[in-house]
Amino acid sequence: QVQLVESGGGLVQPGGSLRLSCAASGSILSINVMGWYRQAPGKERELVAVVTLGGSTNSANSVKGRFTVSRDNAKNTVDLQMSSAKPEDTAVYYCRAEGVTYLRVGSWFTADYWGQGTQVTVSS
Repeated sequence: QVQLVESGGGLVQPGGSLRLSCAASGSILSINVMGWYRQAPGKERELVAVVTLGGSTNSANSVKGRFTVSRDNAKNTVDLQMSSAKPEDTAVYYCRAEGVTYLRVGSWFTADYWGQGTQVTVSS
């Protein structure tokens, strides 16, 4: 089975920085896309930033120039470096892994996974 474990959430002041990390564990062969989504109270979950196995990235316009997503394919980890944080960045941030190819009971499977979420609060 595959699990995503997030770390690094917490309280940050407006204009400050925070780094989120996510590690995928299990008998993983490869992960096509890794990244981050977020959900603020009363709002739908939205894409923040994702990165493909080949290194291509896609991010929301609201975070361009402020957040940077990166991954380590050998370690199956993805990080989100948040800078110039704004109160509207306050949300639960979820790690996402798509196209995870993993081994279970002698066979290969492919599936998508979510992390459990980590709270990020931007406030003075």
